[in-house]
Amino acid sequence: MPELLEYGNIAHVVFVLLIWLGAAIVARVVVLRVVASLARRTRFRIDDDIIAAVRRPVFWTLVFIGVALAYRAWRREPPEGRTVLGQVLMTLAIWYWMKALMRVSDIILDALARRAHDHTWIEPRSLPLYEISAKLVVVGAAVYAVMSVWNIDVSAWLASAGIVGIAVGFAARDTLANLFAGIFILADAPYKLGDFIVLDSGERGRVTEIGIRSTRLLTRDDIEITLPNAVIANAKISNETGGPHKKTRVRTTVGVAYGSDIDRVREVLMAVLRECEGVEQYPEPQVRFREMGDSALIFQVRGWVAEPVLVGRTIDKLNTAIYKRFAETGIEIPFPQRVVHLTKEG
Repeated sequence: MPELLEYGNIAHVVFVLLIWLGAAIVARVVVLRVVASLARRTRFRIDDDIIAAVRRPVFWTLVFIGVALAYRAWRREPPEGRTVLGQVLMTLAIWYWMKALMRVSDIILDALARRAHDHTWIEPRSLPLYEISAKLVVVGAAVYAVMSVWNIDVSAWLASAGIVGIAVGFAARDTLANLFAGIFILADAPYKLGDFIVLDSGERGRVTEIGIRSTRLLTRDDIEITLPNAVIANAKISNETGGPHKKTRVRTTVGVAYGSDIDRVREVLMAVLRECEGVEQYPEPQVRFREMGDSALIFQVRGWVAEPVLVGRTIDKLNTAIYKRFAETGIEIPFPQRVVHLTKEG
């Protein structure tokens, strides 16, 4: 190998390295910064984020090219062949670009979701489905590129994957059921992030994450519940925030003694509804005379709160205010009474 250490060859290797390293530095420091400064003048943030995402892969791709060419010059190999070092560097470049393209897809989808009023094909609730689909496409393309770099026959792998897929399908049918259920949930969107849902099995909480395999709920006790999507897909779901707005109706009942002035009772209850903190005034609160019970006249108080998380504390405030107001106005809240007659025998 003496010829590999000749002065002229070493100078050529160093020259190639310096040229491509300089190109990488110029691309990152000069070109991308100039483009970034121009992008900052626009009213959109998406172009700034995309440039920031591709800055690193552009730099390292140029560095890897320089190292691969310098290695060829040092080994005095023809430019059309492939070396192990070159394949390793190309794999690293693909890895950098895969991460960057994932980030770019997230940036574009987030921007489109924020402008959902301009189109109908993507909404915030369907964003996880598009994110997962984009990541699968990027990862699939990266795997294909890596296999091509290492001269692996893709067609043979695809044929083998069909046979393996059948076996895996039988072995992992529960996992696949969750996978397809997750896709259907994301496409049908019976709920979205931030919604309060109740399942027929009793679980209730705010949706914190919608994944391809499971959905996570945060209960009112700050306990996180992870539910397989296959379970949710077959369950009856009550979405408490799924209507035209997030407001939720609260109800509480109260009984007053027979002989009470029902118009006065209705007036007092409406005053409590108008003054109670947390009760929305639109839609308008209501008081209904529901029933003449065994021991009391039953009234139902109904109002709306801004979101389901306020239901419990609002009912507490309503009951407290009603009890105090009845005590102030002399309205009696009866309790069940029984009359026992004693007879003396003999």
